[in-house]
Amino acid sequence: MGKKLHLLTQNQLLNAIKTNDSEVLKYVYTNNYPKIEALVLKNSGSIDYAKDVYQEAFITVWTHVKTGKFVPKNDTALQGYLYRISKNKWTDVLRSKAFKNSTNLDNNHLKVVKEEVYDEPEDKKLNATMGAFEKLGAPCKQLLKTFYFEKKSLKEVAIEFKIEENTARNKKYRCMQKLREMVLASN
Repeated sequence: MGKKLHLLTQNQLLNAIKTNDSEVLKYVYTNNYPKIEALVLKNSGSIDYAKDVYQEAFITVWTHVKTGKFVPKNDTALQGYLYRISKNKWTDVLRSKAFKNSTNLDNNHLKVVKEEVYDEPEDKKLNATMGAFEKLGAPCKQLLKTFYFEKKSLKEVAIEFKIEENTARNKKYRCMQKLREMVLASN
C-alpha cells in the first residue's frame, strides 16, 4: 500500500476493507483489539472472551462495511463503531444464561485450547475466519448474518426462517460450531 496506515481517512479505510486489503484489515484489527480486551477484562471477562467477542464484532463490522450498511460520520467513526458493536456483544454475553451458569474449566484444558487457537498471528486468524465464513453453506451463512450482523433476536430469526425459536437457537449453535471447526481445520 505504501501509505502510512494511521494517516488513512475513513473513506480510504472503508475502501481498503471493501477490497479485503490484508494490510489494512490487519492494521484495523490489531490497533482496536486492546480497547476491547480492556473493556471485557474490566467487566468480568477473560482474554479468551475478549478475543471471541472481538472476532465476532470485527466480522460484523467487516460485513457492514462491505454491504454499505456502515457509513462514517467522522474521522474515528469506524473505530467507534467497532467498539460499540464489541461492547454490545459483550453485554449480550454477560446477560446470557450460559455465561451466568458457566463453570470454570481447569487451567490445563484452557491452556491447550489457547495454544491451538490463539498463538497464531492476528491476521492469519482474521483471514481464516473470513475465509471459513465465506465457505459456510448458504443456510448457515444467512442465519448467522441475520442474527449477528442484522442484530435480529432469535424470535425474529425464527419467524424469518419459518422455524421454531428453539430450532433457530440450535441451528445458530451448530452453525457457529461448524464455523469454529472450519477455522481450526484451516490452521
